[in-house]
Amino acid sequence: MNHPGFAEGRGTGFSNLIPGILIRRYKRFLADVRLQSGKVVTVHCPNPGRMSTCSDPGSRVYLSLHDSIRRKYRYTWELIQMPGSMVGVNPVMANRIVHQSLCAGRIPSLAGYDAIHAEVPAGRGVRLDFLLEGAEKSCFLEVKSCTLVENQVAGFPDAVTVRGAKHLVHMQRLLSDGFRCVLLFLVQRTDAEIFKPADDVDPVYGRQLRAAVARGLEILVYDVRFDSNGIVLNNPLPINLQQTDARAL
Repeated sequence: MNHPGFAEGRGTGFSNLIPGILIRRYKRFLADVRLQSGKVVTVHCPNPGRMSTCSDPGSRVYLSLHDSIRRKYRYTWELIQMPGSMVGVNPVMANRIVHQSLCAGRIPSLAGYDAIHAEVPAGRGVRLDFLLEGAEKSCFLEVKSCTLVENQVAGFPDAVTVRGAKHLVHMQRLLSDGFRCVLLFLVQRTDAEIFKPADDVDPVYGRQLRAAVARGLEILVYDVRFDSNGIVLNNPLPINLQQTDARAL
């Protein structure tokens, strides 16, 4: 399904996005933006996290426009220009970028599967983002959008995530059942050099992540690049799972 406001192509194109200036983000899922015309509009913010490193008032933002009469807010916040990088703030786009990359064979460790299924049941009340089916073994793939970067270190999560911890518990069960399980963190910005679990934000998630890795969970981290086609999968980033925050013990 096409994402409204984005052009189709190799990436997630920006041709239809509307620029503005962020006034403030509030009530978690809302933001006020001043358009180039001077009009101030209330927009939907699809990111449930704190967005502590990508929501500075006065920054240039880019919005998609939705014409559905069922929507209360016609605009959705997609991007923000921070001093070190453009940042994709819409988590939905992470799945789309990864799906396009899987289809194009741009993730070598996930190549060779015959079919890709999205939003698959993985236990009672739980769905994971993708199931990759192959002749020998199937693979469950969960994608997490990462926007938190401090001092060139990308971290996840940027807010306590009960849902994310629940996914890790279910992936451990799938590993026990003989499935391959992969967790891919997509850093939707260009200014990170390494990835670490954000133990200072959510120590429970950090513990669950390390427990899942000990059981066989594979972790991949990629950053992105921004070009005329939009947001495109770029390079893998190194991962540091060493526990450094005393509060995570």
